[in-house]
Amino acid sequence: MSGTTEMHDEIGEGHSPAAWTAVIIMLLAFALGTIFFWFNLPWLVVASGGLLVVGLIAGAVMKKAGYGVGGEKYQPKGH
Repeated sequence: MSGTTEMHDEIGEGHSPAAWTAVIIMLLAFALGTIFFWFNLPWLVVASGGLLVVGLIAGAVMKKAGYGVGGEKYQPKGH
């Protein structure tokens, strides 16, 4: 099993500002979409789907800017 853990540490497992930003925005989109669905507000459910896409784009832009795993502005932290 330790070989599997070492392999994951090498690829970074998404421990980067780009990944965290994308995940936080997308989690917010899912949470809001669920609340809006529960309150029967279909246009806001669709808007939260748009926010989901914004999170995906934000992560990709940050990765291109060097904040992804292996980027020049990424500084890995020890665990």
